[in-house]
Parts: sequence; structure tokens; C-alpha cells
Amino acid sequence: MLTCRQMTEIVTAYAEGKLSFGDRLRFHMHLGMCRHCRRYVRQVKATVRALPHVPVEPPPAAVRDELLARFRSWAPGTAGGE
Repeated sequence: MLTCRQMTEIVTAYAEGKLSFGDRLRFHMHLGMCRHCRRYVRQVKATVRALPHVPVEPPPAAVRDELLARFRSWAPGTAGGE
């Protein structure tokens, strides 16, 4: 059976219909036994439904520059990099 961590790693593939039959079966078996993952999957689905309704506005220049600087300096194993 899948672990909760594995569920979070494949939830996007599940939502996009890209899981194999066996993985889909394991996914549903886990959902049947884990209320936390059921809640998580409901939240993911609600987010996907809401995204088209969120207005797209560019971030302020200072925020954009800070994000770009952080992404450029990011390395695996650093804070937020795992």
C-alpha cells in the first residue's frame, strides 16, 4: 500500500489521469483508509477548480527580483530545497 508521502508525490499524476491501473488502485485503497489523504485530495481538487478564477497579476518588481535571486541561489539540501 502507498504511504501518505507517496500519495502527496503522485496526487498530480492522479488528478491528470496519468497513473497506471495498479497505481490508481493503490491510490484509492489508501484513500479508503486515510482520512487525512482524503482531505488532502479534496483540497487539491478544490485548488485546481479555483485556479482559473484567480486574476493573474504580475508581482511587484521587488518581489519578482527577490524570488528570482532565491531560485538562482537554491541548491538541493538547503532550506526549502527538499
